[in-house]
Amino acid sequence: MIKYDAIIIGTGQAGPSLAVRFTDAGYRVAIIERKLFYGTCVNTGCIPTKTMIASAKVAYLAKHAADFGVTINGSVQMDMKRVKARKDEIVGTTNDQIPEWMKKIPNLTVYKGHARFEGPGTVRVGEDILFAEKIFVNVGARATVPEMPGLTEVDFLTNSDMMEVDFLPEHLMVVGGSYIGLEFAQMYRRFGSEVTVIERGDRLVANEDEDISDAILKILEGEGIHFRLNSTCIGMRKHEKGVAVNVECKVGVPEVIGSHLLLAVGRTPNTHDLGCDLAGIAVDDRGYIVVDNQLRTTAEGIWALGDCNGHGGFTHTAYNDGQIVAANLLDDDPRRLSDRIVTYALYTDPPLGRIGMTENQVRESGRPALIATYPMTRVHRAEAKGDTRGFMKVLVDAETKKILGAAILGINGDEAVHQITDIMYAGAPYTAIHRAVHIHPTLSELIPTMMGQLEPLK
Repeated sequence: MIKYDAIIIGTGQAGPSLAVRFTDAGYRVAIIERKLFYGTCVNTGCIPTKTMIASAKVAYLAKHAADFGVTINGSVQMDMKRVKARKDEIVGTTNDQIPEWMKKIPNLTVYKGHARFEGPGTVRVGEDILFAEKIFVNVGARATVPEMPGLTEVDFLTNSDMMEVDFLPEHLMVVGGSYIGLEFAQMYRRFGSEVTVIERGDRLVANEDEDISDAILKILEGEGIHFRLNSTCIGMRKHEKGVAVNVECKVGVPEVIGSHLLLAVGRTPNTHDLGCDLAGIAVDDRGYIVVDNQLRTTAEGIWALGDCNGHGGFTHTAYNDGQIVAANLLDDDPRRLSDRIVTYALYTDPPLGRIGMTENQVRESGRPALIATYPMTRVHRAEAKGDTRGFMKVLVDAETKKILGAAILGINGDEAVHQITDIMYAGAPYTAIHRAVHIHPTLSELIPTMMGQLEPLK
């Protein structure tokens, strides 16, 4: 048995930074990775997909160049092998650097292999048995593959599989009308594929307010993406053209036929083969590790960070999990999950930037509130850039004047939302933005204007 002060299982966003904090504090640390260093974000998530979205954006602008007074001789052609190669080059830079960097850190031992608990404080990696009084689980999540009729009989892709695609699907069918599915749908439509999104629910991105769902649907339909909502009985079968998907919608033909099928129906934590029961770690009915407000599991001396604990599922929340743990254990700075404000983006184009409570959540809370919305058609910077799709919305507590939540669906919305984020973390009233003077012409300059139009939420 090899003894360490701390063991970190998984090298996703929380792992390496936490390892450095511990080694700097004099800990002898082991970090274990069974597959890809730096987890989903760098390898099959944020970085590669946003790189491909950037290629799709260039293709979209090239096709609309005439709207800006630019003439392109000849048609716009996609080189999908080059699109993938560019993505691989950007991802590869990080992949090459991270393992070598970690191996050079004093007091840090890197293990490559599958980790599994054999008891409290004890982890097996291959032939090695490791022990530590502090263990941090950072094993991430994978694409959910649900039980659907006929799914085992057909070929399908997940978000990870899409990273290896270097061709243009003739007709891409996307099962799942939420964040991952919509990003791939718009991306491949802009590349030139016919795209159909199949969604069980009656609207897209059901976690958002209805007005945002409706606006996103309108934006994507405007780019030629087909949608089959209320698909209550999805099933698959092989077809000579690829795959046939049964949708049983009230409107439209009962079956959609396409060349390729992408499943984008959620994420599943990688806890099934970790031996959580042997360590006394409780998981919920979906496999997420149960943690308290400071990320401690039900097992003494074991913490869970990142996607596997079900509290975020984003790169930035995973990294913040590591910050919370380090602050509590090393800095005498008690930090909690409940201090974190929900914030994220949907990287369609234009993007959605979200922070705090939705309008639906504010209504359900019953608190007195103020609301304001502002259309992108009145944002001069959006006009100049040729994209006035979307709108902004903010909700404010009528008594404290503090911002409860906001959504910016529109050009640069994923960046502009951060000024609201900072005000919310500072605990300042909305007037701190309302009275601010912002640069013209920008999207951000209209946020103070929107704040001046607050009315009671009815």
